[in-house]
Parts: sequence; structure tokens; C-alpha cells
Amino acid sequence: MPKALVVSDEVDERLWTDAVRAVSVDLVIGAGDLPYDYLAFLASALDVPCVFVPGNHDPDLSGYTRYGGLSMKDGFPTVWPGPAGGVNADGRVVDVAGLRFAGLGGSVRYNDGPNQWTQRQQARRARRLVRRARWRRRRDGKGVDVLLTHAPPLDLGDRADPPHRGFACLHPTIEALRPKWLLHGHIHPHGEPVPDRVAGETRIRNVVGHRIMEFS
Repeated sequence: MPKALVVSDEVDERLWTDAVRAVSVDLVIGAGDLPYDYLAFLASALDVPCVFVPGNHDPDLSGYTRYGGLSMKDGFPTVWPGPAGGVNADGRVVDVAGLRFAGLGGSVRYNDGPNQWTQRQQARRARRLVRRARWRRRRDGKGVDVLLTHAPPLDLGDRADPPHRGFACLHPTIEALRPKWLLHGHIHPHGEPVPDRVAGETRIRNVVGHRIMEFS
């Protein structure tokens, strides 16, 4: 059963020290809006892989390709702004530490910042993601274990203000992929308890801050 350090939105300064080496996990999962240096430090200090999606306050990672450690954009070598060694799951289906992730980063569009999508744009991205996951399942018989997002589904843990509304398209995405977990950030609890939500067979968890999770 893989065990993960799951982080999002709020840096825990206690983890950004050598003390984090006492944590025993198999991977780091990032749900957005964290310094990429923080994610890279966690993965390096723990000597485990890192999978993440960008949040609406993160740099735009679109257009970058990576081959054998070399980062390219528009056909030219460049420095990738993401976390060193991290796997960007946004719009992709990736296998990390024995778990299959499908990722959809970003939030509902509310200004001209990066990693923001209208409901219609995110719905198109979600449909492409579902097609990729189904193709992978046809090839190897393995479904998605974790749907990793930055924003939550509409009306399942989101807020009424425009920047913190959830995505409606996550409901049919959950129905299509039937992951055991949907992990998201973006909604700061400000000290209030945040119970898990359930949609069909999927448990939805707000992971703002940090959590240690074990996946069966």
C-alpha cells in the first residue's frame, strides 16, 4: 500500500527542514499553489517521486516538453520552471509509485492569471483526459486510482465566491473514471474541520496544508 505526503496551498515550514526526513512515505503529491522549490525539496529530502498539478497561483507550465532531463519550449532548450524531478499530471494520465493518476490543474477563470479555465474550457480538457485514461485502461487493464485536481467539483467542497467555485465537469469525470480518490486544494479551511465528500465510489478530500495518506 503506497503511502504519500499530500500537500497543497499552504507551506508547512516544519516540513521545509531536515526534520521532514523522519517522515516515511513512498511519494509526494502536490495539489497546487505551492512553491515549486518546496515540492522539489520534499521529494529530494524524502528521496521519493513527486506528482503534482499546478494551481492558479503557480507559473504556467504549458508548452514545455522534457526529454532525458532536457527541457524544451518552442523547439529551444530552456529551464523548466516546475519542481526538479516532478511529474506534472495536468491533463495527463501518469503512473507514479504504483498509483495511476489523472490530473486537472487550475481554477475557474476569474482574471487573466495563468492556470485558469472557464467551465467550458475545463470540460474540454476533462473529456480529453477521460479519453486518455480509457485508452490506457484498454492497453493494460488498469483504471485511475487518484483524480488529482486543484479545484474541487462544483457544489462539493467549493465556495460561492467566483474564484473558488468548483468545476461542473468533474462530476462526469468522476462517473467516467470511477477513481477511489479525488484530491484537491484551493479551498482554505481556515482552521475549520473539512469532512470528506463522496460522489459515487469516489471519496473527495481537501488536502490544503499537508496530510499523510495510505492508498490501498
